[in-house]
Amino acid sequence: MDRLDEELALAAEAEDDPPPVQRPAAEAGQVAHEPAPDRGQRLRRIGLVAILVVTAVSALVLVLQSLETAAVYSKGVDELVSDRDRLTTRTVLVDGTLVSGTLRRRDQPCEYRFAIAKHGVTLEVRYPHCIVPDTFRDLPGSRVDVTVEGQLTAEGFLSADRILAKCPSRYEMDQRAKGGVERPHAAPAAGAARSD
Repeated sequence: MDRLDEELALAAEAEDDPPPVQRPAAEAGQVAHEPAPDRGQRLRRIGLVAILVVTAVSALVLVLQSLETAAVYSKGVDELVSDRDRLTTRTVLVDGTLVSGTLRRRDQPCEYRFAIAKHGVTLEVRYPHCIVPDTFRDLPGSRVDVTVEGQLTAEGFLSADRILAKCPSRYEMDQRAKGGVERPHAAPAAGAARSD
């Protein structure tokens, strides 16, 4: 009886499993090919490729647009003023020289105002921060080369976010010292008392 039970169990399992698909053997020298995909599969593949192409093109357009709006133009004061219409509200780097006597500080709200010039053209700058670089000083008889980063406003002044002042060379400072101008960043004299 045990044997009969085993045969019945095997027969029941065979009915549950689908019969294996038998493919005709390829003729000698021929390779069996997969059946061609149906039309639905082709349309899905074309749709997927189209979606990928549209996504790639969209990403490229976004990158190029962001680069254009984030571009920083470097100009001299004279070039910036002559190209004012195109560069208004764009971030620019402007090179010039501090116009002596124009540096003013306002406390409420904290802001520095000054003018820079190049090739006879002057530009007003407003820097709405409380701290400027140590090298940015209006010393009598000195030339301070400045690079200012900011946006040219419709009102005609440059609203600055950053100021970079060129530090005078040691030779220039020595010449000023001979003329009686104190060095703005000189080390304390030998033997001078330190206040800690």
